[in-house]
Amino acid sequence: SSRLVNVKPGHQQHQQQHLLCEEHEEEKINIYCLSCQTPTCSMCKVFGKHKDCDVAPLSSVYERQKNNGQRHREQLVDHFDGLVAILEERKQELVGLITREQDHKLKLVRSLIRRHGDHLEAAVTLVESAIQSMEEPHMSIFIQSATDILEKMSVTAGASSAERPELGYEDMSHFVVDTDELAVMLRNIEFRSGLGNNREEDPEEESELDFCTRY
Repeated sequence: SSRLVNVKPGHQQHQQQHLLCEEHEEEKINIYCLSCQTPTCSMCKVFGKHKDCDVAPLSSVYERQKNNGQRHREQLVDHFDGLVAILEERKQELVGLITREQDHKLKLVRSLIRRHGDHLEAAVTLVESAIQSMEEPHMSIFIQSATDILEKMSVTAGASSAERPELGYEDMSHFVVDTDELAVMLRNIEFRSGLGNNREEDPEEESELDFCTRY
């Protein structure tokens, strides 16, 4: 129990406010009872209900708890920054795997395109030579030319069965990442105090920041 009163304006041109003890009307609330976890006044410690309790200056408890909150906030940010860093690292690794396989497949297909293009060009040249040989009037020259053309046709026919990519070679659907369970865990992150139901929290102790998931 206490009441708020105004005292004389300070240097910052605004009224400074203090809490006064309800039991000792002229005493300011200036200490903190560690045993009862409540602010109180010096008279309550000396003569009142907190005389057997452990106390500390109110200002020191205030600063400690304020700094404790800041530290926990920074820890929370660090925890989540760490999770983001892990996800970013895994993303880069998995994207790299897809990129490397894609580049490998593109390289092979482009190589096959060049090889088949060369075979097609050779076949066109052979057909032109065959058409020209049909106009040869000398029998022996024609036969010799025909023999050469037939040999080249045989070689070209064998080359036409060169390597071809399998059906669905371009498919990349085998790269699968299942993130559903992970997404559920992330959405269910919550705080856990780490304190038992019957344990009294000591403001001088700095509890560790802890997380748990409802999963």
